[in-house]
Amino acid sequence: MVEKLVGLFVSLFGGLLKLPFGKELIVFAISLMPILELRGGLIAASLLGLPAVPSYIISVIGNIIPVPFILWFINSILDYMRGSKRFSKVAKWLDKKVNKHKKQIETYGFWGMVLFVGIPLPGTGAWTGCLIASVLHMDRKKAFLGAMLGIFLASIIMMVVSFGLLKSII
Repeated sequence: MVEKLVGLFVSLFGGLLKLPFGKELIVFAISLMPILELRGGLIAASLLGLPAVPSYIISVIGNIIPVPFILWFINSILDYMRGSKRFSKVAKWLDKKVNKHKKQIETYGFWGMVLFVGIPLPGTGAWTGCLIASVLHMDRKKAFLGAMLGIFLASIIMMVVSFGLLKSII
């Protein structure tokens, strides 16, 4: 499913391919997005035929950029959304997503955050992990460090999956 979604976004951003670094911009844009994050960025890089190391760097940077903004501002944004007729359904959906996954981070704290962000499963990642950490009022510095470690863990796993590095190792 992720591959299909990544393929959709690669085709949507297809106009960027005419630019000198268009493929890299597509990977960066996908890595910034919730749900897809660096997982999608690395898959897109592989689909676009980009080299592994630059793709890794681009995807990690793209995934890291939203983290501090989520940790510092998401509670204010959610409060606004909950009180808004226009965005209250989105806020309810986000609250439901937080409640579904918060036990994992709540129970294990910092290491729960690292594993939640780092193990590339559907519904996990830096966006959701930081959202949960913020709602739980987890220490922002610990949450940031946990997200960073999780991003690096996820990036290693996804490099092996996306670029088939496991085949070259074996």
